[in-house]
Amino acid sequence: MNRLFLRFALPVLLAIGLATVAIYLTFARLFGDPVDEIARRQATGQIFLLEQYIDKAGADEWLVRLNKVREVSGVTFELLPLRAALAALPESKRGQLAQGAIVIDAGGKAFYRRVDRDGARYVGSDDDVILARHLPIDIGQALGMEAIRFGVIALFLLVPIGWWSRRHWRELEALSRVADDFGRGDLAARAAPRRGSIVAPLAGRINDMAGRIGGLLEARKNLLHSVSHELRTPIARLEFGLELLLHRHAAADPALEQRVRAMATDVDELKALVDELLDLTQLDQARAMPTRPVALAPLLRGCAPSPSAAQRYSASIGTDLGEIEGDQRLLARAVNNLLGNAAKYASSRIDMRAARDGAGVRVVIEDDGPGIPADARAKVFDPFFRLGRDEDHAAGGYGLGLAIALKAARLHGGDIAIDDSPLGGARFTLTLPI
Repeated sequence: MNRLFLRFALPVLLAIGLATVAIYLTFARLFGDPVDEIARRQATGQIFLLEQYIDKAGADEWLVRLNKVREVSGVTFELLPLRAALAALPESKRGQLAQGAIVIDAGGKAFYRRVDRDGARYVGSDDDVILARHLPIDIGQALGMEAIRFGVIALFLLVPIGWWSRRHWRELEALSRVADDFGRGDLAARAAPRRGSIVAPLAGRINDMAGRIGGLLEARKNLLHSVSHELRTPIARLEFGLELLLHRHAAADPALEQRVRAMATDVDELKALVDELLDLTQLDQARAMPTRPVALAPLLRGCAPSPSAAQRYSASIGTDLGEIEGDQRLLARAVNNLLGNAAKYASSRIDMRAARDGAGVRVVIEDDGPGIPADARAKVFDPFFRLGRDEDHAAGGYGLGLAIALKAARLHGGDIAIDDSPLGGARFTLTLPI
């Protein structure tokens, strides 16, 4: 739906309605009630008959002609006392009648006029009023014609507005798609509005912003990738030096051997961190990946956490999960990272369930650990983010496992959601399209 058109159309229709009311009130103030003028035009024949036939008669013929008109006309002509006529009219019209003008009663389909003001027609005629009723007045038809007139005007206004807004709405939708593509990681996405478009300046600024953001992200990725690669060389040297030191000198000194082995453990952690960083940067830079059919059930059965002796792991994996086009190593990495995260925090139980869900597969991994606060569930997928709890510091890790799992899932068209588990901890739901 073209919401831009609706936002224009409603004010235009409202403005036309208000203009109609304003025109009516202005004309009523300056020239009299327009409805009375319409009724007067519709009663022109009867007014002409009164003024040009009945009134043209002499004093002794006036009543004779009035009676002749009564016999042949479908309009009823009556004589009323002036006092009764004034009582039947609103205050605003009594002065007109007193002055001898024709006063229209549009609602009653009638008009009033004094016979005369000097008693020349017959004795006492200055105290009588002629009332013509059942006039061919149809205000509804006249108002309907006015409504059609204003409706045609509104239509001719809305058609160009609709054409104009449709073009600009399409351009705004194109900008929205560019923003969505850029947000999904397509750093080359740019807006291309037509020349002279009203959104061209905005599109230019969006393109400039996208270029700067893309440059910064690429520079960050390149820096992280380069640093990670460069760190491998000194880490390898440290590993070699520590191994040499352990074999040559530490064997004779138990205290030195303990220190060297602790240093070797630290180097192993540093090496694992560098490997995680390289994996993360590769996923960040991935636009496409070599894919092949991967059977999900065997893949999930091959994934398992490393629970402690106090933890129990159970898996319920359906046999009809089907296949997905993707990278088997990345999918296994995503599931194992989720299972590893559960193993870090679970007190005694880790469960995994996998089943078909419409056109996809849902893999649910939950534990009975401390869970994840609702306000932190989106942040735990950020690289290096860790909650400030004792359990998180005791669990170790680098804060990269969930970030890698989410990126791997999204590269396969899936996603990961977090909520509370009935076991008491966190429940991660990995969805993958078949």
